[in-house]
Amino acid sequence: MRILVVCGAGASSTFVAQRVRRAAHDRGLAYAASAGTEQSLPIDLDAADIVLVGPHLAHAMERIKRDAAARGTCVVLLPPDIFTDLDGSRTLELVHDAIASHREPTA
Repeated sequence: MRILVVCGAGASSTFVAQRVRRAAHDRGLAYAASAGTEQSLPIDLDAADIVLVGPHLAHAMERIKRDAAARGTCVVLLPPDIFTDLDGSRTLELVHDAIASHREPTA
C-alpha cells in the first residue's frame, strides 16, 4: 500500500506520513507513506494507492478527487484533529476504512 499525505507546504504531511508509516510497521504491514504538497500532487499521484488530504485543503477536494479518479486512486479528507493522532493508529484506521469502501462494488 502506497500512502500519500498531502498538505499545503509539506511540513504537517511529513509528520502524519511518519506516524502512519510507524503504525503500519508496528502492525507488520508493508505500507509506504510519503508526504507531498498540493503543487506536487499531479506527479505524486502516479505513485499512490491512497491520498490523505490535509484538512486545510478541503477547498481543493473536488479537483484532487477528479485527478485521483483518473488513476483509480482513493482520496480521503483528513479530519481537523488528525494532528493529535500521535501514534498514527487512527490515521491507519482511516486508510483501512477508505480502502475497504473504495473496493466495495457499487450496486
